[in-house]
Amino acid sequence: MSKETDYRKAMKFETPEFIPVGAWILPAAFIAHGEELKKIVLKYPVAFPAYQEDKRYDVAAGSYLEGSHTDAWGCVWENVHTGREAIVRQHPVKTREAVLSLKLPIRDDGFPHGFMYLRLLDLRGFEEVMIDFAEEPPELKVLIDKVLKHNLRQAEIRLKQLEGKKGEIVYFGDDLGMQTGLAIGAEKWRKYLKPCFKQIYGKFKDAGHYVYMHTDGHIYEIIPDLVECGVDIINPQFRANGLENLVRVCKGKVCVDLDLDRQLLPFCKPADIDAHVKIAVKALGDVKGGLMLKGEVDDSVPLKNVEALGAALEKYRGYFSK
Repeated sequence: MSKETDYRKAMKFETPEFIPVGAWILPAAFIAHGEELKKIVLKYPVAFPAYQEDKRYDVAAGSYLEGSHTDAWGCVWENVHTGREAIVRQHPVKTREAVLSLKLPIRDDGFPHGFMYLRLLDLRGFEEVMIDFAEEPPELKVLIDKVLKHNLRQAEIRLKQLEGKKGEIVYFGDDLGMQTGLAIGAEKWRKYLKPCFKQIYGKFKDAGHYVYMHTDGHIYEIIPDLVECGVDIINPQFRANGLENLVRVCKGKVCVDLDLDRQLLPFCKPADIDAHVKIAVKALGDVKGGLMLKGEVDDSVPLKNVEALGAALEKYRGYFSK
């Protein structure tokens, strides 16, 4: 059975042969470790499938380069460390009054990471948006509607690209949570943002496609809502949500592409990584499917732990195989 077949079978709870696995490596890690890291990657091709071609992976581009970068909305991203993602340091919509005159971008940018909720923070700044959600002025709804309108246009563009195809998996990323909770709380998320995701994802679902959503932070309490919005595969973080919570809200209900504990990888021993992957597989896995495993490696992760991650992913992907 091919990896693609396993992926779809896991998504649909149709008994995949193996648990789909894969770890991503930031350019910063290749910049720091060079050929030693490449040797590990080549040793575990199933765990690191994106890095098997004979080319350089220590080359960053776009906002992963040191310096300033301006996006389609006029947000200025700044980066002091090539190989990692930048952060927004200049927010173009500084006042509520400025929301009213905000023009939608001329440039179409698809669905970058942070296309809906984080876009509000990028435009206004975290503190200002939190005050907006607390006070609920009319400008908040105006801003949300403008961002939604832009995203619905991006959805139509993407759907035209998918014309003639059925059952494609469309990928989205928007970090909705903090370390220990939703910054705006579940009630206001459902009031203001759930309808947005439902409209965007609904367009793809109506066209016969599947929705994959990456979302960092503590979000387990709204995972059922995201499923209602059309999410078929959810990519939540292990530590921020807690394994028991994910089992309760996800197991048997939605496919989980589990983001293994990135806050563990830089500091633990290799044996801890093996135990970490095993406990996740035992808790969330099932012979019918519904589980995938994802890891992420940056330049803070020791090489011995990168190797342990590769070994554990390849070892436990067959945990439910006959």
